[in-house]
Formats: sequence, C-alpha cells, structure tokens
Amino acid sequence: MELFDSLKFKIVRRHIKIAFPEATDPRILGAAARLKSEELVEPVLIGKTADIQKAAQARGIALDNFEILDPDNYDRWDEMVEAFVARRNGKATKEQAETILKDVNYFGTMLTYMGITEGMVSGAIHSTGDTVRPALQIIKTKPGVSRTSGAFLMVRGRDQEKYLFGDCAINVDPTAQELAEIAVASAKTAELFDIEPKVAMLSFSTKGSAKAPMVDKVVEATKIAQDLAPEYQIDGELQFDAAYVPSVAAQKAPQSEVAGAATVFIFPDLQAGNIGYKIAQRFGGFEAIGPILQGLNKPVSDLSRGCNEEDVYKLSIITAVQTLLDK
Repeated sequence: MELFDSLKFKIVRRHIKIAFPEATDPRILGAAARLKSEELVEPVLIGKTADIQKAAQARGIALDNFEILDPDNYDRWDEMVEAFVARRNGKATKEQAETILKDVNYFGTMLTYMGITEGMVSGAIHSTGDTVRPALQIIKTKPGVSRTSGAFLMVRGRDQEKYLFGDCAINVDPTAQELAEIAVASAKTAELFDIEPKVAMLSFSTKGSAKAPMVDKVVEATKIAQDLAPEYQIDGELQFDAAYVPSVAAQKAPQSEVAGAATVFIFPDLQAGNIGYKIAQRFGGFEAIGPILQGLNKPVSDLSRGCNEEDVYKLSIITAVQTLLDK
C-alpha cells in the first residue's frame, strides 16, 4: 500500500475538523474540496463568508456543505476572547485580544485550542512566523518539549522509499538538549508514517573521527536523547554516509545498530538541515513533504508560500493523522 493510501485509511470517515485560515486562496479551496469529497477531513474555512464564496465560485466549487467561520461574525466570540486572555495569562487585555483574534491565524489557532477544530493548516500566503507564532503562544509545546521543530517526510519512487529529516525548518542552532528533543519527536513522527525509527544524529564526524565544539554538541545530544527515549534506537555522532550506507557503516561504526540502516536523520543545525533536504529533493529525486511541526499539544502545519494544491492536500492529510497521536 502506498504511503498516502495508508494515511488516508487511518483518517477516512473520522470527521476530523481542520481549520483553514486562508480560505480565499484557490489552492486551499481546491484541496479542501478534495478532502471533503473523499471524507478525509471536515474543512473549516475561515474568513469573510462573501469573499470565500466568491473565490470558490471562481474555482467552480460549491460550498453548500462547508462550515465557514467569520471572525467578524462568530457566535462564540466572547467565549474565545475570554479563553485567549486566560491563556495569555496577563500578556493581553480583553481589548487587545479583540484586535488580535481578528487575525485569521490567531482565530484558527484558538479554534484548535478550544477543541472546535482538531488542527490547523496555514502558510500558503502567510510567513512561517505568522503561522507558528500563534501556535507557540496559545497551543504551546507538550510537556518535556522546550521548542517545536520542523521535519520533512522524504519519499522517493514506486517502492515508496521513505525517511524523515529534522529539524529543517525552525531551530537555527539548537542546544544539545533541544537537539535531543528534536530526535525523540522525530522518532514519534516517523512512526505515524509506518517508518521504524532508527535515528542518526548527524555530524561531520563519526564516533570521534573529528574534534570540535559542534561535534561535542551532537555527542551530548545523542546521550540525552538515549536517556529520554530508551525505547528508540538512537545513535551518533554519525556522518551521513556512515548513517546511510551499510558498507561505510561497517568500516566507521561497526558496533552501531543505527549506522547503515538509519531512517530518521537529525541535522545539527538548521543550515545543514535545510541544505540537506533540498539536496535530496533536487539531486536525489525525493519528494519533500512538510514541514511537519512537531512537539505542539495539537497539530498546526505550515505550508510553503510556493505550495500547490497537491501540497495542501497532502499536508492536510498529515495534519489529520497527527491528531490521532493522543487518541
């Protein structure tokens, strides 16, 4: 069974509600229509009703059975404002909340926080900061997770060769503790996609072949991650070839259970992660799906502003699958 067929099977007819704050965008509308017709997701479209209907009409999409929520005319507005003020715990007054919640991303995030929707997908026309900031302020990270992170699901070929890369989207220079948390979160994400997590903590050194503070960070992160999640196979520090190629692993890290068989690759910083996934995408022919935000109490997904309808469709499916983690 192909990857997305497997994911669809997990969520079909479960009526998982996902908020779409960019509901006038044709890519969002096209994906939402597909998701609803296939009974994969119950899209909740956010924005001015007339504007959404006009955009849908231009795409030839009928919205008769869609739920549309307008921040300017929402029947639970007072409840939302009160919940936001309480969540911000003195960092926003009622008057400030009434202004902030007119922003569709804040509104959509509050819908998810309040349990009205189960997740949110945004970023087609908003920056990563505009999408992620409300989630960090309102939904916040899970216990034991200090920061959210962004992973990419990398898929190639008919045989559906698949790996997980992290963090390729959020943390510029994570500490050893943060890197360890990213590794554990990525292992859990991998399991959602039926990837057996064998986690490689990447470096330019393998098992002490080079000495530098950057290497020391990865070594420390590996030990922390192993203590945090002893149920997972996590090893480092490993160069990419030692993590991926069995013959190289046999020479450089013969005692490692991860080397030569890694399925989850943890990059030491954002620069390496961003470069790495794009090289795999452009040179290696992998489809890069994400970023998948990890570590939040409820799933919020950040699209690329260069995304197409298919990207929206697939990331929405992934978001819906993430809602099953705690069920």
